Amino acid sequence: MKCGLLGRKLGHSYSPQIHTRLADYSYELFEKEPEELEDFLRNGDFQGLNVTVPYKKDVISFLDELSPRAKRLGAVNTIIRRDGKLIGHNTDYFGFLTMVRTSGLDVAGKKALVLGSGGASNTAVAVLEELGAEVVVISRNGSNCYNNLHLHADAALIVNATPVGMYPKVGVSPVDLELFPRLEGVLDVIYNPARTQILLDAQNKGLVTMNGLLMLVAQAKESAEWFTGSSISDEKILPIHTSLRRQMENIVLIGMPGCGKSTVGRLLAERLGKRFVDADAYLVEKNGRSIPDIFAAEGEEGFRRLETEVLKELGRQSGLVIATGGGCVTKARNYPLLHQNGTIFCLNRDLEKLPTDGRPLSQANRLSDMYKVRKPLYEAFADFQIDNNGDAEGTATQILEVLP
Repeated sequence: MKCGLLGRKLGHSYSPQIHTRLADYSYELFEKEPEELEDFLRNGDFQGLNVTVPYKKDVISFLDELSPRAKRLGAVNTIIRRDGKLIGHNTDYFGFLTMVRTSGLDVAGKKALVLGSGGASNTAVAVLEELGAEVVVISRNGSNCYNNLHLHADAALIVNATPVGMYPKVGVSPVDLELFPRLEGVLDVIYNPARTQILLDAQNKGLVTMNGLLMLVAQAKESAEWFTGSSISDEKILPIHTSLRRQMENIVLIGMPGCGKSTVGRLLAERLGKRFVDADAYLVEKNGRSIPDIFAAEGEEGFRRLETEVLKELGRQSGLVIATGGGCVTKARNYPLLHQNGTIFCLNRDLEKLPTDGRPLSQANRLSDMYKVRKPLYEAFADFQIDNNGDAEGTATQILEVLP
């Protein structure tokens, strides 16, 4: 059986990996221009298709039948060929429903704001209404828009169903969460980056958050059931989700200069099959100057500016192990850059074991004084604290044991 994903510009898709773990069929990527749609749907070599933007509505006119759910939502993301007919289904509904239920949020009787008015918005609205929420769609214009959000200060849930904050245009949020004092959670259908700005803002407030990766896996599971005509256990969803999340997210190492970040980082990258990047070495290569030379010419502030640019570039990528410079935590602006796609580990090593050669700040300051200033900053940045007074292999093992 041949199945696949239909879209215009698919880039790197995780769908083949997901479907390989769900059932036994080939799964390909089909990039088609709008003028190619009809011929491909009528004559293409496939038995089942997933459909992604921008074609979830466009394909409908070429289908012979729609399931009741696809008809109600006005969008198709799954097509099967049966007895010469093309039948359209919508499994995004199940995907989003799984996302809400897994988040643990109780939306019944509460106000939920759905940002955006496209296909993802329609799905979210349908699910939330079924769960008993009072749903308000926020669009660019109309009676409920971004200019009158104060009317909805009582919202308990926000769903971002827009592309705002999606890679590569990261670091922006569609709304200011300070406007919603009764907010309990934020869900985002985006999964790259793992934590969009709106999710980072929500985590800062201690709210329940979830990105769209689980939705992607869950909708694929139901699609695979349509492709094969067989039931697949929901228990497959979470293991696939966890595996993908670990593959996609960066591991970020912070800590005092000389605490072993590069050594441990290389070991982790080798064990996990990820790419290792030493942020300081990358900065030196990119600027064609050594760190002491940069400090001498531009001072610490000039170096920190260049460091932030490097972390901005690296932090938006996926699947890296990043060893940062010891002082990156002195600039709060670096935290969202590193955390948007990464889990942050602070390596702790006794001060008397830290080298100072080639490290301008370590040579110019007493390490104990530097550590006193930086310790609370490391604690604020880190998801996990890791002791690195033993061997590097043991430290790498510690990290893998606690990796979410």
